[in-house]
Amino acid sequence: MKIAKIINNNVVSTVNKEKQELVVMGRGIAFQKKIGDVIEEDKVEKIFTLESKDLTEKFKKLLYEIPMEYMAVSEEIIQYAKMNVGKKLNESIYVLLTDHIYFAIERHEKGMDIKNGLLWETKRIYKDEFQIGKEALKMIEKKLGVTLPEDEAAFIALHIVNAQLNEELPTVINITKVTQEILNIVKYYFKMEFDEESLYYYRFVSHLKFFAQRMFHGTGLSGNDDDFLYDTVKGKYVESHKCTEKIKNFIDLEHSYQLTNEEMLYLTIHIERLRQNK
Repeated sequence: MKIAKIINNNVVSTVNKEKQELVVMGRGIAFQKKIGDVIEEDKVEKIFTLESKDLTEKFKKLLYEIPMEYMAVSEEIIQYAKMNVGKKLNESIYVLLTDHIYFAIERHEKGMDIKNGLLWETKRIYKDEFQIGKEALKMIEKKLGVTLPEDEAAFIALHIVNAQLNEELPTVINITKVTQEILNIVKYYFKMEFDEESLYYYRFVSHLKFFAQRMFHGTGLSGNDDDFLYDTVKGKYVESHKCTEKIKNFIDLEHSYQLTNEEMLYLTIHIERLRQNK
């Protein structure tokens, strides 16, 4: 295998005989290397093959931002999940779960853990996935030395559920419609154009799809609002919160659905991140 692109010192991409791009990881695999050099096999720790070209690009962008250790533990969790759920997982989990773990640890180290409004429901309805989530927390503690709260086991479980979820077409259409409606509100409120190739846009859209999915299934976040954290975010990200208020009013008017403080908290954080990285 030869290096087609150097992503960082520990990650490169190559192309196989079928002209398919592969992402290759290994500590120091690209150190003092250049495009066209042969990849040293003894340094290869993991090879990722993603069928979607678009997803491969997002995966590579993620690897620019996130240390190799996070990707390694995420991969370990995904392989464990695959063995235990007995279902095919959508490849998007490689991007979404890794991204989630990275920012969960970042928030934890800042003392800003987020409560999971679906913790109780996840324990009851998705027992197998929740057990995988609990095992994932053990892997994270062992590999990264960070002890995350039980809420994160439920978040990881929901990522696994989402990766194996199949929706009926009418629901997919409704989810797409609501996602676009919210994107339009944000776009016109801030008079901004989205960089649809950015990770921040991808994260926001993924969040909106999951939000809309919960809304149409009647499983919205409720009953466990963290008012202190919500008030903190509301005060810190004033304009993003005002935009979230517009979204709340629109959803109430058009879909007869009441956003909770927790849902508004997540929307505000995502909108602020999108604004700061447009």
